[in-house]
Amino acid sequence: MSSAQVYGQGYLSPAFSISVNNQTGSFPLVNEHSAAPILIDEADAEVVRVSATCFADDIEQITQKKPLILSSLNENANRVIIVGTVGKSKFIDRLLKEGKIKSDGIRGSWETYSVTRVQNPLPGVTDALVIAGSDRRGAAFGLFELSRLLGVSPWTWWADAAPEPRATLNLQGRMFTAKEPSVKYRGIFLNDEDWGLQPWAARNMDIGIKDLGPKAYAKIFELMLRLRANTIWPAMHDSTKPFWVYPDNPIVADRYGIIIGSTHCDMLHRSNTYEWQIGYETEYGTKPGEYRYDNNRAQVQKYWEDRVREAKDFESMYTIGMRGVRDGQMSGPKAIKGKIALLDTIFQDQRQMLKKHVGSETVPQIFVPYKEVLQLYNAGLEVPEDVTLIWTDDNYGYLRRLSTPEEQKRSGGSGIYYHLSYMGKPHDYLWLSSTSPSLISYEMTKAYQFGADRFWVVNVGDIKPGEMEIEFFLDLAYDVDKWQPEHAHRYAEYWAGETFGDSLAKEIASIKAQYYDLTQACKAEHSRLVIFDAATRQQRIERYLALEERVRKLEEKVPGLQKDAFFELVAYPVYAASLLSQKIYYAQESFEAGADKQRVSKLSMQAKKAYMGIKKLTSRYTQIENGKWTGMITDVPRDIIVYGMPDVADPSVLDQPVRAKEDYDRRYNDTLPVSVSHIPGILRLPAATGWHEQSADQKGMILVKGLGLDGESVSRYPFTGISFSDEAYQKAPHLSYQLPLKKDTYILSIKALPTRPIHKERHLRLAIVIDGQEPQFVDVNNNREGSEWSTNVRRGFAEIEVPITINSEKPSKMNVYLLDTGIALNRFDIYK
Repeated sequence: MSSAQVYGQGYLSPAFSISVNNQTGSFPLVNEHSAAPILIDEADAEVVRVSATCFADDIEQITQKKPLILSSLNENANRVIIVGTVGKSKFIDRLLKEGKIKSDGIRGSWETYSVTRVQNPLPGVTDALVIAGSDRRGAAFGLFELSRLLGVSPWTWWADAAPEPRATLNLQGRMFTAKEPSVKYRGIFLNDEDWGLQPWAARNMDIGIKDLGPKAYAKIFELMLRLRANTIWPAMHDSTKPFWVYPDNPIVADRYGIIIGSTHCDMLHRSNTYEWQIGYETEYGTKPGEYRYDNNRAQVQKYWEDRVREAKDFESMYTIGMRGVRDGQMSGPKAIKGKIALLDTIFQDQRQMLKKHVGSETVPQIFVPYKEVLQLYNAGLEVPEDVTLIWTDDNYGYLRRLSTPEEQKRSGGSGIYYHLSYMGKPHDYLWLSSTSPSLISYEMTKAYQFGADRFWVVNVGDIKPGEMEIEFFLDLAYDVDKWQPEHAHRYAEYWAGETFGDSLAKEIASIKAQYYDLTQACKAEHSRLVIFDAATRQQRIERYLALEERVRKLEEKVPGLQKDAFFELVAYPVYAASLLSQKIYYAQESFEAGADKQRVSKLSMQAKKAYMGIKKLTSRYTQIENGKWTGMITDVPRDIIVYGMPDVADPSVLDQPVRAKEDYDRRYNDTLPVSVSHIPGILRLPAATGWHEQSADQKGMILVKGLGLDGESVSRYPFTGISFSDEAYQKAPHLSYQLPLKKDTYILSIKALPTRPIHKERHLRLAIVIDGQEPQFVDVNNNREGSEWSTNVRRGFAEIEVPITINSEKPSKMNVYLLDTGIALNRFDIYK
């Protein structure tokens, strides 16, 4: 890198830049002799000291020189970094009062900060870099943003992403003020932690309690600050004792400035799976009755109220309402009206608890109309005006619904609960993260445009290995304008440049694009249940093998300090997805080889080789940093069939066949396979690039790379565009395609992203017109969660087939009108 090159990225660039040379006017963060000390006020929020400590560690990691953290000035501090919160730091307030820094854009704002060069700021100090936060997290975000500029990845600890060593660090620039985050509450949900996070923490972090506890949470909260997140939904599975059981957990959260919430099914910070079923007798000295509010109100109310009393001194967000234990349906009246009436009572009682103990019934609260609760909401359940409605995806990345125009008027606004990891039907995907930035942006930008700007939380499972996808989700939540759908495919290159440098970024981004394209058509974990035709299966094997080879070649170019990070962030997902797919495909092919015993044996052995390859791959991961990730990554994340050695036609290649529990598979996964044929028909047209001409209103359409089948989609934008009636279809934005077909009748297959209508007042309608014939109206709605939905989310597209007639021997013209927004067209296939 040249001396003038910006090392990192983020929001301080290009207002500030870093060089190794001390140029005129630069601020020496680290010179040949020492690092500039960090000055904080002891009376300031503790997260300021926490972030200063992390920043000092970052500087030491880069330069081997560690800044001192000062709470008062000494005669050696001629240059300092001053960091603090407006109204909490005497140093910041003095500089504001004397007009040496400005309060414009930060005073009274949410999580903002300014970075300013100040000459002679305080007695004895000739030069200072001043980071002033509008609040405690704003100050922390500002300091961590400076770390990013220095080339420190947010994953410096969590993915062993070492920054480039340098002897000196010099900062150029004068002033920067951050805008408020796009989404107010941005967080992660630790879920299904049984397989990695909890056993890893018990073994490597919270050894004394052998559980996921305060030491592991401290590292998680640091990561969240580096990712500009502020809210946690703590882990809540049976394997983990609830967050509040360990008194140090909320204390650590407060130290890091993290807001504590709880999941859609755990009300008022209670974790029912453990606290009602297992821990109740220990806490109260008696066994609990039924978790049912209509006939056990007093016991349930005390149970909730005790936790509200415990949480009142911490920055918290409260989930209200009620569901059953283990995320089951709420016990109580059978009739919908009775359930609604009971929930009305629950709302009133819960809000009175908050008013009594927290001081207000309007503290941050959320209500999640998820599963059958959505039916109650749609049937007339009235949620208090100031409570935030949290809409959800379908567990596979496609949003169920958003707020109507009337719902958007609510003072509580709305938010999103989204999945990058999931356990359940039609099949788990907890091992490898494969939700592309383009899909995340498409769905979450849609959500934002329909008012979901109050709260975004993402289910991250065990955190690893979903690092890039998590970072993208939170980057989008912080600044939704930066990564709109048209630009989201560029994120991988941006992220790779931030993490590995510009020289590797383009190839890493290309590898990621191919990985997402393969996994859109079938996630690795779904390989048993998406049955491709033989030609497509072979093509997928070849593509995976080619992708592996690209990774291997690139890995040779990665500098030594970055090799572990490259393996964790880039290589492992590719190798693992490839090997698991090969294992399943070769096993399937071994039964199709007929009487060719030599081929049968070869294919059976290839399946076993892939199976063993996954074990070797995982062993390599667990050896990183002397076993740092032992317990986090396993080749059998769950004891289900897809992770075992599959049956092969030549069983003699197996010493001891390894089978997983089929009962688990039947209980938690849909075992009916989906057959997918990609055999070309008479004509194949990519919807995004195969069109001949576009409607006059070209602003009404966007091409989204990295989205959907074949890696490209075309869609209307913005999502807030109006819907057109059938009668007014010709006014809708449209695309025209040439069909070089003979005079005859055909079947037109329309393939689109398996999305849902934006809200209950909208649809996903198209009008298809061939050569001026009468329009055919179709709806590509993927709304019903039955067998059709299950098929669509596994194969990565929804399909509608319509008959068409060609009446001319000349090339025909097909106009496709998008009557609604939210439709992402992938491809048109025409069959005879």
